[in-house]
Amino acid sequence: MATTPNIDNKRYQGLIISIALFLSLIGALLAFTFYTSSLLERNTALIDQTNQVANSAQSVIKDLFDLDNSYGEDTSSPHIQRVLNRLEENTSLITNSLSAIEQGGKITDSTGESYNLPKVDDSAQANIAAAKEQWQALEPKIQTYLKDADNIMVPSADDLTRAVEQAKTSSLLINDSLDNLTRDVFSNAERQATTIRLIQVLGVAAIFAYFLIFVFFFVRRLRETDAEAAAARRETQEIMETVNTGLFLLDKDLKIGQQHSRALNGIIGADNLAGENFTSVLRGRISDKDLNTTKQFIEQLYNPRVKEKLVDSLNPLHKVMLHDAGENKGADSRFLDFKFSRVYDKKDIARILVNVNDVSDAVYLEQRLEKERSQNDMQIEMLTTILNVNPKIINEFIANTDAHINKMNNILKNPGSSQYELENKLKAIYREMHSLKGEASALKLHSFTKIASDAEDKLHALQNQGQLSGNDFLPLAVHLDDLLSLSNTIATLGERINRSAPTPTKPATTKKTTALNDAMAKESAVKTATPDVAINHQPASLSIGGITIAGGQDIDLNDEPENDQLSFYRDFAKDIAARQGKQIQLNSHTLAQVNIPEHLAKPIKEIGIQLLRNAVVHGVEAPSVRHSLGKETAGKIDLEVQDNGQEVMLIVQDDGQGIDYDSIRHKLVAENHVDNEAASQLTHNDLLKQLFSSGFSTKEDADEDGGRGVGLDIIKSLVKDYDGKLNVNSERGKMTRFVITLPKA
Repeated sequence: MATTPNIDNKRYQGLIISIALFLSLIGALLAFTFYTSSLLERNTALIDQTNQVANSAQSVIKDLFDLDNSYGEDTSSPHIQRVLNRLEENTSLITNSLSAIEQGGKITDSTGESYNLPKVDDSAQANIAAAKEQWQALEPKIQTYLKDADNIMVPSADDLTRAVEQAKTSSLLINDSLDNLTRDVFSNAERQATTIRLIQVLGVAAIFAYFLIFVFFFVRRLRETDAEAAAARRETQEIMETVNTGLFLLDKDLKIGQQHSRALNGIIGADNLAGENFTSVLRGRISDKDLNTTKQFIEQLYNPRVKEKLVDSLNPLHKVMLHDAGENKGADSRFLDFKFSRVYDKKDIARILVNVNDVSDAVYLEQRLEKERSQNDMQIEMLTTILNVNPKIINEFIANTDAHINKMNNILKNPGSSQYELENKLKAIYREMHSLKGEASALKLHSFTKIASDAEDKLHALQNQGQLSGNDFLPLAVHLDDLLSLSNTIATLGERINRSAPTPTKPATTKKTTALNDAMAKESAVKTATPDVAINHQPASLSIGGITIAGGQDIDLNDEPENDQLSFYRDFAKDIAARQGKQIQLNSHTLAQVNIPEHLAKPIKEIGIQLLRNAVVHGVEAPSVRHSLGKETAGKIDLEVQDNGQEVMLIVQDDGQGIDYDSIRHKLVAENHVDNEAASQLTHNDLLKQLFSSGFSTKEDADEDGGRGVGLDIIKSLVKDYDGKLNVNSERGKMTRFVITLPKA
């Protein structure tokens, strides 16, 4: 009994060694296959890169001709700027690509994916050198032109002419060299493919021969397991009969062959498939567009000049949804994956072998994983906000979000009978949604911002559709549910963090809380002094429902130590500036010193967000414009809060372009609000009133930061709700100042 393990070990030792050697041979063959595949992939990447360089060269000469023909056009026009940007990008791409092709380095395509290019032989190097020589003759002339192309003060006609003339010669020679290079790479790839096939055939033969030897020497030892093997074969046969895959052949007329796997009927969901036309089986179960594409795809498979691997990526039936053809259409819809392979009779393509699998579970799993990934990303975003923002600000956001959602929900519940009531209902919801989006954007809660922006798109469409009905507002309830769910998620995450946080032995003080405590101490110990003011000029005043828009005052402000609120506003303004391609510097020396009454904290914060966004988007110019005007590159924005005992004043001033009244006139005419004659009669007061109306904006395209005409409408509404005053002072090309005064009582 004790010697049995040793006998078993000796009995199976040779078998284990033989299997290990057999697997080693297979592993070596697979490793070689992977290596050669990588080699062919690099050759393909090299071919793609040469084609891309050729295309870019054609684009360069086309753009040069375009610029030559358009010379004299305003260099700041969208057309010229677009062509100049494209010319610069293609010039850089050709220079980098030629160097990478020559040295066999790493190249990154437009999608961000990197490829390793192989080193080329001497003949290919000659073609690269020829292409590079011509490009080095053309590229400096292009760079010379681009240097001052958009500078109207520097004539660039001669530089452009020299670049065009050089391009006429160089582009053709570059393309010829790249074509020769492509042919060399193709020839090299074919030689490599022949060698690879030979080695693979020899490897398979060696593996097969070894297998025969293995069977010959060990067949007697396997006789004892014949009964088990027979039982295993029967089980395998049963599995194959029930396996969830289908196989069939297609002829040139797209008819299904007489023989197909037993599982095919169940996968397709139809009986008697033999001899049926493949398109007839699919008709009504996939879209007509996919059906026509499938016909064309199979026709290309029968075309011997078309490479099978090249068209495989165009397969229209890859993970396609197949609808049920019965009465309960859509009830049994599944995702099927069809794979097509050519069957050859000598050198002719005889049939197309189709392998179809039901991949519904995999597709649904991918969809669920994608949904979970999105939810995880959202929670990570929220956690980042919670961990990096003062808890007071987070709690204010949650409370404000609930208030906005409840208010919008109450507005939605109000049916509204007349068109006037429905339009006011729409404006009220728009204001609440825009305010909520502004706070979410300030906290970098992109999930909130995205949902709110989608809702704003629907609201904007309703504003432009003319006639409204109560049913038009129903889809907005979905967005409110999503926003409320996200708000609850933030609150839950915050509670979990607070519960899991260990209790320190002594109070932990962070930089933010220390700054906030200092600010609170100053609020109780220091009375804010009202700075001296100097009136520059008195523009016309305007009254909008109790709101006064009139001449303002310039206030000399200095920076004070930053607190949480100032940090919040600065981060918010800088994020907007980054998206708008601008630079700003936000200053304040009173924000930390004034104790804002609790009932005014929310409106002042909302108004501050809207005014800061308005200053960055509409007030401060782009750095290039500011430089041309002799201003500092970064625009200055001052945000101050003052308390005179009876009232709290919020002052936001920028040193930007000021209010463009002519632009307001043109927009009113363009949107058919007034005609040209009536627009010319409008005073500055009338134009300011339009600027504060709902849905009106001088920005051409709406984005996350502006262009919907809601921000100033929100300010007007809040000031009216709190019995306040609004003062606007603007000087064209120099500054704009908003002063919001809210009574404390």
